[in-house]
Amino acid sequence: MLLVWLYGVMVVGAVSRSAVQISTEFDKAPLAYSLSAVAGLVYGFITYSLVRGGERARRAALVCCAAELAGVLIVGTWTLVEPSAFPDATVWSDYGMGYLFIPVLLPLSAMYWLRKHSARSR
Repeated sequence: MLLVWLYGVMVVGAVSRSAVQISTEFDKAPLAYSLSAVAGLVYGFITYSLVRGGERARRAALVCCAAELAGVLIVGTWTLVEPSAFPDATVWSDYGMGYLFIPVLLPLSAMYWLRKHSARSR
């Protein structure tokens, strides 16, 4: 339940932030704002999968959590190596520092929970 709530909060945060930024200042940092929108969509799909439940949804959530973690690690590293590519921060910048590192901790927690839940059901 806590995972669903945290993912729901991240959906609202990432989608609302990117919607405002894309609609008002997209020219300033198109890559950063687009990546924040993608992050919001990924969070939304994971939230839906966690709420829906079932083996198929659990597997889809697990794949999306792995993709989310890869995004955080790639974008986080990219923002540190080439900061000029990101004139403004994304949700995944600096491994999610702007969001108290929740973007890097959340997929790890979700993947652990999903794998543990799967092991229990067998």
